[in-house]
Amino acid sequence: MRTGSEPTTARSALRMRAWLSVWGLVWAIFGTVAFSLAGRPGWAAACGVLWVVVTVDLALILRHLRQGPHYQPGRDIPPYRPPERRHP
Repeated sequence: MRTGSEPTTARSALRMRAWLSVWGLVWAIFGTVAFSLAGRPGWAAACGVLWVVVTVDLALILRHLRQGPHYQPGRDIPPYRPPERRHP
């Protein structure tokens, strides 16, 4: 329910989240390769799982970015009235 006190200049942090996911993806790939070469299969597997999680997160972020902005009511739209309570 809208209260009318929402910020008028609110922005989504999807771009920042995308860049942080790219940063995490680089480190997850580096960790997987480095631990594999060092003979640490447990740590390599942990970094590999992290690699998969970050890749899925990045795909979802990019999907949301491609969807574009969604409709948000402007200043000329009044806030919704709270539902009226009926007492029996």
